[in-house]
Amino acid sequence: MTNVLFVCLGNICRSPMAEGIFKEMVAKQHLQDKIHIDSAGISSEEEGNQPHPGAQAEMAKHGLDISMLRSRPITRQDFQWADLIIGMDSQNIYYLKQMADSSTENKIHLCFDIVPEKAGQDIPDPWYDHKFGRTYRQLSLALPKWLDYIKANQH
Repeated sequence: MTNVLFVCLGNICRSPMAEGIFKEMVAKQHLQDKIHIDSAGISSEEEGNQPHPGAQAEMAKHGLDISMLRSRPITRQDFQWADLIIGMDSQNIYYLKQMADSSTENKIHLCFDIVPEKAGQDIPDPWYDHKFGRTYRQLSLALPKWLDYIKANQH
C-alpha cells in the first residue's frame, strides 16, 4: 500500500484537483487497493469548505467531480500515514519541512520535481489569477509520472 498526500495552501484549488485527477488515474488502472490518496492544506483558513468553484468547474470539464471533498489542514498524523507528501510550490515545501521530523522529511516532494524539465518549478496558485485550466494541465503533466514512480517502487 502506498499513501499519497497532496498539499497546497488552502486545500481548495491545487491539492483537491490533484487528488481528483490522481484518484481517476488510479481507478483506471485498477490500483485503488494499492494506492490511497488524500489532500490537505498548509492553512486551516478554508477548513471544511468545498473546493473553489473555479477548480470544480475545471474538473467538471474533464468529467471529474470533486464537490464532495472538504478542505482540511495537514496534521502530524499525515506525516506518519503518507509515503509521499507532494507539495505544489516551494512555500508549501518550506512549511512541510518545518513540520516534519527527521524520519518523515524524505517523504516531502515538490510536485514538478518528477518532471525533469520542470524540476524546481512551482505550480502557481490559481486562487489568485483563476487560471484553473493551467493548473489542470500542469497536474496532468506531473501526476502520470508520480503514478509511474509509485508503480515502479511498490513492494
